[in-house]
Amino acid sequence: MKIDIYTHIIPKKYIEVVDRTCSNIYYNRQINEAIPSISDLDIRFRILDKYDGMMQVLTLGAPPIEAVAGPQEAFELARMANDEMAELVSKYPDRFVSAVASLPIANIDAALNEIDRSINELKFRGVQISTPINGKPIDLPEFFPLYEKMVSYNLPIRIHPMREINKPDYEGESNSKYQIWGIFGWPYETSAAMTRLIFSGILERLPDIKFITHHCGGMVPFFEQRIAASYDMGEMRLKGRTKQRLTKPVIDYFKMFYADTAVQSKAAIACGYEFFGLDHLLFGTDMPYDNQLGLRYLRQTVQAIEELDIPATAKKKIFEDNARKLLRLPI
Repeated sequence: MKIDIYTHIIPKKYIEVVDRTCSNIYYNRQINEAIPSISDLDIRFRILDKYDGMMQVLTLGAPPIEAVAGPQEAFELARMANDEMAELVSKYPDRFVSAVASLPIANIDAALNEIDRSINELKFRGVQISTPINGKPIDLPEFFPLYEKMVSYNLPIRIHPMREINKPDYEGESNSKYQIWGIFGWPYETSAAMTRLIFSGILERLPDIKFITHHCGGMVPFFEQRIAASYDMGEMRLKGRTKQRLTKPVIDYFKMFYADTAVQSKAAIACGYEFFGLDHLLFGTDMPYDNQLGLRYLRQTVQAIEELDIPATAKKKIFEDNARKLLRLPI
């Protein structure tokens, strides 16, 4: 079995409501229409049939709920999306092993209630949050109750980066060009979020918290030594106090995160494997966001892992065992 822990879906009833209410033309009228497998199960299943034993964990696709509607509407949309994903898991247990809750995070009390409902009633195996959250960093105190709640459930939080096209790359411009905002901006947002969670002291206060970073930890694995040297220089040479909340080396905190393999290349996944370690790396493809309705990412990711120069037992952990353990799957 292969358990793809990071696949996206937009259920049909939910997408109809979002299409009517959301002004984000890029996602609603371009991306989602260009990739019908985001909601068309027949197309999705034909792709999955190319791989024996391929199962998916469902997460809601873009745009994030908090970018679609205000607090009250977001609460209703989150419940709708989660209910539909739960129906899919129940109807197709041979395809979908579980789902991950989306939250009305602009209303933290409502978000906490939806966590309880999704995990206890819908049997979801974690939650997904975006970074930033409506422009806010995810280390703000207002989000701390969410992190405490997920520690109590011993289930992971998926961090999904978001940067819009209207965030320019240079001053004086109104938009990002050449898809820089997504291709390079999203891994940056992931890396920034990880850094904020570390230096704000959240990982120090909640050492058992579990975050899954998208795109194999963003920039962090590649820049390991630059990160370590820069913070050491800041403390030793520049008399900085950035690390005053920390009790161990900075890199040790970055290694506390989990990462998926949604970077598709052997070299990138090998870098993530070297950095995060075998137990913190999980098979994830980002399906279906490619030019082949999800088949390209699926094929490339499977091939990259299979070509790694590691034992077959290690590949099995990446493909399956780590997901079973982290998500505490019943199968």
